[in-house]
Parts: sequence; structure tokens; C-alpha cells
Amino acid sequence: MHVIERLPSVRRAPSAESVVTLLGQLLPLMGADSGMFLSLIADDAMRTSIRSLLACDERWAVEYSRQGWHGKDPWLRYALESQTPIRSSELHLHAWEADFNARSTELGFASALVIPAPSSFGAARVGVLVLGSSTPGHFDTADHLVLIVARALAMELHEWLLRTIREDLVERSGITPDQVDLLRREASGHTSKMIAADLRIKPKAVDRRFQRAMERLDAPDRKTAVRIARLYGLI
Repeated sequence: MHVIERLPSVRRAPSAESVVTLLGQLLPLMGADSGMFLSLIADDAMRTSIRSLLACDERWAVEYSRQGWHGKDPWLRYALESQTPIRSSELHLHAWEADFNARSTELGFASALVIPAPSSFGAARVGVLVLGSSTPGHFDTADHLVLIVARALAMELHEWLLRTIREDLVERSGITPDQVDLLRREASGHTSKMIAADLRIKPKAVDRRFQRAMERLDAPDRKTAVRIARLYGLI
């Protein structure tokens, strides 16, 4: 299988278009004719960032967005609950997921492999790769090697999306390298007095710098700012 040899190309891809193109090329090598990858980062209970890479029927992509299916997506729900790949035929579906399942079956995902891309942050940062086939039962006897390769691909796609989300956050917030370093020190347990002594400034000046960093990340306190920085891979 040539998928492993091409995985480094995923992380180096310069744009979403190039990643989707590469995903589309890799799908047939894993026995799939449709595929999608979705990444979710939950800053807190009110802020969630969802990004996707879609190599499937355009009608499915349009409906996913229009119907707000991320809240009724059994594949994403499963990835939030488990780290183990599963066949779609083995998923327990809730009643509110029926429309999603029916439409997905019609548009290229009659059979699917659902491959979670977990992180150390649990449900706060997770991804899911779905390999689909228009043939019912196609993945019911999927080769074990396909599962291994799919998990590796899922993690590469997750890392690629995390990088782009992080770059967007830096550009949008305007947070500086010095402010990121300040948050890194906080994460290491350094107090304002310790940081002030190291930087040869007053503790109040350190507190003001923290305040500006918190404002950039729209965080109410240092702890939340550090958590956001960690979630997005800034520190």
C-alpha cells in the first residue's frame, strides 16, 4: 500500500485544496470512493471551532453545512466518545441522527469506516476521518492494514488542520511571540514575581502584559488563556 509513503506530503501541503486533492488520491488505495475529515476544538462551553476537509459528493458537503449536521453527526459523536475505529454498520444511531444517516447513505457513505483522531485534550480537541463507499457492506470486512493506515492518515490530517487553525488564531488575535512566551511561563508554574525577576521588570508590568495577552485571546483569566494556547498548539 502506497498510502504510508505519501503521508508526509499531507503535513507539508500548502493549502486546503492541495490536502483535499491528496485525500482524494489516497481514498481508492484504501478501498474508498468518498472521504471526509472533521476537526473540532472547543475553547469552552460557548466557543467551538469546526473545520473540515471534504473529498466526497458536493451535495453531501452542502447539506452538512446547511442542515447543521455537526450537531447530529454520529461519526463525530463517536469520535468524541471513543478512540477505536469502527464500521458504520456497528454504530448505535440515535433517533435524531436518522436523517443524517439516510442522506449520507444516498451520497456515497452507504458503508463507512469511522476513524477517530484523538488528542491529549479529550473531547476539547478531536478529529475524525471517515472513509466511505457507495456499496452497502463494503467495509464490513475491511482489511486490518486499512485500519492501521487510516489511523495514521487521520492523525496527519488532524495535525495539518491544527496548524492552519493555529495560524488563523495568531493572525486573527494578533498575539505576539513575547505574549506566547509569557503564557508558556505561566503554564510552567512561574509566578509574576518569578517572571519579573527573570525579565528584570516589575511584577505589575508582568501583570499588564498578561492582561494584554488575555485580551488577545478573549480569555477572562490567565488559566483560560493558557488552556486556549495549549488547545491550539501555541505552547
